[in-house]
Amino acid sequence: MIRPLVLIVDDEPQILRFLEPALKAGEFEVITAMTGSQAVKTAATKAPDLILLDLGLPDKDGKDVIRELRSWSQVPIIVLSARDREVEKIEALDLGANDYMNKPFGIGELLARIRVHLRERKGKEAATSVYQSNGITINIAKHTITKNGQPIHLTPKEFDLVALLVKNSDRVLTHKHILNVIWGPAHMYDVQYLRVMIGQIRQKIESDPSDPEILLTEAGIGYRLKGDGKN
Repeated sequence: MIRPLVLIVDDEPQILRFLEPALKAGEFEVITAMTGSQAVKTAATKAPDLILLDLGLPDKDGKDVIRELRSWSQVPIIVLSARDREVEKIEALDLGANDYMNKPFGIGELLARIRVHLRERKGKEAATSVYQSNGITINIAKHTITKNGQPIHLTPKEFDLVALLVKNSDRVLTHKHILNVIWGPAHMYDVQYLRVMIGQIRQKIESDPSDPEILLTEAGIGYRLKGDGKN
């Protein structure tokens, strides 16, 4: 069974020494980052299932990290911070953090909260497993796609890309993020790979590939799937 991957972002070695073995004993894989910049890069390249984030980082405020992550990712974020002022909690949650725990905290409660947020994420992904728009039906669970009831053949990579867009329906995904997820970190800057595949997919699903209505381009940024799909 694949263990969920948790990214711990904290610059205190004693916290890392405490959390790493505790999470591994709780059946999680663990990676770490000690700066905000490293956290964003690691999240983009390793695609963790959940992030534990300290707000007091050496290079930038943790709230800025949340803001950056939420521009392209909905990965669950649990803030672990010694800042106990209510305004700090509100700001972090308003920016998109899923939960907030004050230091010191009990490992049992932390593990329980991690499991809750992972279950919620799994449920949301299951709820968005079917997409319908403009005669196109995409069923991620069944690995099928039809146009006006007729099956469409996609290559495995093409389907992986479409599935990624379905799971992030109406959200702009950057070129870099898509390339990392579909082709891996070594190809994060090979935008031409992505353009070619997008063109191939449009030929199969769009009524007019030169004027797409489903798979949309955000100039200079990336792509998004039209957001009026019905689950």
